[in-house]
Amino acid sequence: MATANTPATSTAGAQETAKAALSRQEIELPSWAFANSGTRFKVFGQPGVPRTAEEKIDDAAQVHRFTGLAPSVALHIPWDRVDDYGTLADHARAAGVRIGTINANVFQDDDYKLGSVTNPDPRVRRKATDHLLECVDVMDATGSRDLKLWFADGTNYPGQDDIRARQDRLAEALDEVYARLGPNQRIQLEYKLFEPSFYTTDVPDWGTSYAHCLRLGDRAKVCVDTGHHAPHTNIEFIVAFLLREGKLGSFDFNSRFYADDDLMVGAADPFQLFRIMYEVIRGGGYDADSGVVFMLDQCHNIEPKIPGQIRSVLNVQEATAKALLVDAEALAAAQRSGDVLGANAVLMDAYNTDVRPMLAELRQENGLGPDPMAAYADSGYGQRIAAERVGGQQAGWGA
Repeated sequence: MATANTPATSTAGAQETAKAALSRQEIELPSWAFANSGTRFKVFGQPGVPRTAEEKIDDAAQVHRFTGLAPSVALHIPWDRVDDYGTLADHARAAGVRIGTINANVFQDDDYKLGSVTNPDPRVRRKATDHLLECVDVMDATGSRDLKLWFADGTNYPGQDDIRARQDRLAEALDEVYARLGPNQRIQLEYKLFEPSFYTTDVPDWGTSYAHCLRLGDRAKVCVDTGHHAPHTNIEFIVAFLLREGKLGSFDFNSRFYADDDLMVGAADPFQLFRIMYEVIRGGGYDADSGVVFMLDQCHNIEPKIPGQIRSVLNVQEATAKALLVDAEALAAAQRSGDVLGANAVLMDAYNTDVRPMLAELRQENGLGPDPMAAYADSGYGQRIAAERVGGQQAGWGA
């Protein structure tokens, strides 16, 4: 069994195996991470922020250029609405990336004050469902596989609406959208504990999402946003369970101290990210054919946008590398024998391994600079877009 003095994770063979697995890692970027964002109190503008969907994609391509980890960009409709989505997909390919998940928006319209697809007004429900169907049209045009649905729907006061009826309305809308999907397209149903509804939320937890996805069929999966849980929730248990059931579809990676997703992934609790990635690997979610999408979903309110995304994907890569170095045989042996401290030590040996030299070596083997943050800073791209993108309307949260 591995010990702190002789960790199996330090062997050259284990690191070479990990490097081979890391070579296929892909982390999807959100287009909106490159726009101005902030809190409910203030949005701080930054120089060089994109003004169009094309410029967002150009910035995302820089992250992939220096990390080799981010070949796809998620869109948010209508924030990224364009006249021709096929042309936008061509623009992405020319920049060296592709269009990934399509995210619907049924929370920023006055009609949705009392909900979107669960609204008591059938006219509003129809409007919301039509938007979801529009997003499937966008998927058709861009070649996207995944439609991510997050609903701000819920209530603020006891008695405000019929809780069970709202679930019926939700199911009805999901049925219609699911029936519209192409044979290779999927729904990713996200959940969130609370906000903006503070009495009931219509999809508040993984169990609610799982139940709806189970009823819909094989092409409906659960999206786990790491910031959308109550404090002290064991997210790795949720991941393990959903993988066991074949229902984990995607991640929205971020960090939070309270209950939302404003911080860079791995910033608040890197050990949690490691534990999550270990369960992903253990459950087959990192296999080449798993279909699990690993995406960032976070705001960069005070830090620069592109370096923030570079640092974020590197945090995921480091956590994944450490999780790949867990000595599975030693861990299983300790677990079978009831060696509590020994089993924990195997995990800690892997987590405490400094994987940065291995990852720098991997980048150089793939023709990249060993330090992506420094390589981006030296490229001058940030200074160039700040000078060129003067005038026009900067993209912002909701724009």
